[in-house]
Amino acid sequence: MNATIAAKNYEGPELDKGLGLAGQLGFGAAILAAIAYVGYSVLADASSAGMSAIAVLPFLLLFLALIIALGFEFVNGFHDTANAVATVIYTNAMPANVAVVWSGFFNFLGVLLSSGAVAFGIVSLLPVELILQVGSSAGFAMVFALLIAAILWNLATWWLGIPSSSSHTLIGSIIGVGVANAMLHGKSGTAGVDWTKATEIGQALLVSPLIGFGMAALLFLAMKVLIRNEALYQEPKDGLPPPFWIRGLLIFTCTGVSFAHGSNDGQKGMGLIMLILIGTVPTAYALNRAVPAGYTDEFHVGADAAYEALAGGQTPTIQPAQARGAVTSYIADKTYQPGTPAALAVLVRDIDRQVDEYGSLARVPAAAVENVRNDMYLASEAIKRLAKDDAAGLDDGRKAAVNGFKASLDAGTRFIPTWVKVAVAFALGLGTMVGWKRIVVTVGEKIGKSHLTYAQGASAELVAMGTIFAADHLGLPVSTTHVLSSGVAGTMAANRSGLQMSTVRNLLMAWVLTLPVSILLAGGLYAVFSKIF
Repeated sequence: MNATIAAKNYEGPELDKGLGLAGQLGFGAAILAAIAYVGYSVLADASSAGMSAIAVLPFLLLFLALIIALGFEFVNGFHDTANAVATVIYTNAMPANVAVVWSGFFNFLGVLLSSGAVAFGIVSLLPVELILQVGSSAGFAMVFALLIAAILWNLATWWLGIPSSSSHTLIGSIIGVGVANAMLHGKSGTAGVDWTKATEIGQALLVSPLIGFGMAALLFLAMKVLIRNEALYQEPKDGLPPPFWIRGLLIFTCTGVSFAHGSNDGQKGMGLIMLILIGTVPTAYALNRAVPAGYTDEFHVGADAAYEALAGGQTPTIQPAQARGAVTSYIADKTYQPGTPAALAVLVRDIDRQVDEYGSLARVPAAAVENVRNDMYLASEAIKRLAKDDAAGLDDGRKAAVNGFKASLDAGTRFIPTWVKVAVAFALGLGTMVGWKRIVVTVGEKIGKSHLTYAQGASAELVAMGTIFAADHLGLPVSTTHVLSSGVAGTMAANRSGLQMSTVRNLLMAWVLTLPVSILLAGGLYAVFSKIF
């Protein structure tokens, strides 16, 4: 009788207990240390690359852009943390203040150990002409517009307590910048975005919530059949923690989702930070000066094989400058021309000549770094498109040759310094420790009509963890928010607990509006910033 009364009087977990004075001091010290580390790392890298100093204005713009990029990851942290910790908090597996610190630590580790594949998948969505001129006024306008638009929408949905996708927001902002850039240059809006890559990412963002809903529901039903433990399917009682093994499972899934979130979402900021660094300090960051000793020899062999595969036994007569223009047009306009392979072959041969002339990437002089990097990036993007272009008619052997050379090009241009990973890890990890309550309450209390049970929390988290890890392996960004919240909804539906339709409508509204709003917001900001810069 007393237990029943206690259960009825139970009003949920304690969400207002903060980090304490020591925690707040440590939090502030970590922020100051991270900012100092970023500044020191940039100056040290510039110095080692032979730059005595960075000019004042570019350095200020660089510092501002880095702060905004890390600010996006910080907001991403407290915006998305709820999805990892809501289940352990509302099942009493961990106290709220402990859970967010625990989640922050594993977000931090996830970023540090990430592959980088998602980072450059995001960058590939940007217009090639802006990537090649990222240090120009248009490049800064691009970076500021898409980051500020993403931060504003994330903050708006967080303030309203609506779980929405940071991935959706960032990708919408990138598309908005691409469309605006094309229209400002007299092209149609569709010319400003790599729609093939956008479609691939869009499909991942569309399918992942459906996977979260369906798989979590199925896993929950399977648990009810296979695990006949009534405690799993009952509401938590009077704030008491669950049985030991259930608690261990819930903490494990919270840990896995936190790590997977850091691994996937942290990379989005990394890609943008690398663009900022390449644009402002190209001598230090445009080329990977730490490639292995045998890289140059492998590069030459790969270049020869790619040239033969593209030239098809002919000797192209086009000059390198014309070839560069033809390849740029092919990527920007996405229109295959009969001379495209020959132009790309000439560009490959010219890149190989430049690397051979300097002996290695580490010896490329400061004045030539940006041009070499742009040529390598152009060739890599053109190879990626050409290998998938049916009009090119490349057989499997020729595709293997050009893709092998593409791997060498990417090794020289697509790299992430350790300090960038550390800075993003700090931003995302620290962000998880603040502002999480609004979204936690929505996920924990407002999706289903009944209290979240242990089995429901574990099912939703297991599916979210597996889905995000799979997407990370494939180099695709997915929404932790969508996967987890749809997973919770799936378990509620499977348990016939009922859904709170007002919350479901808000989730669907945010899901529908995120892309168009972020596209319009980023496009408008880009147009304004282009005039200012």
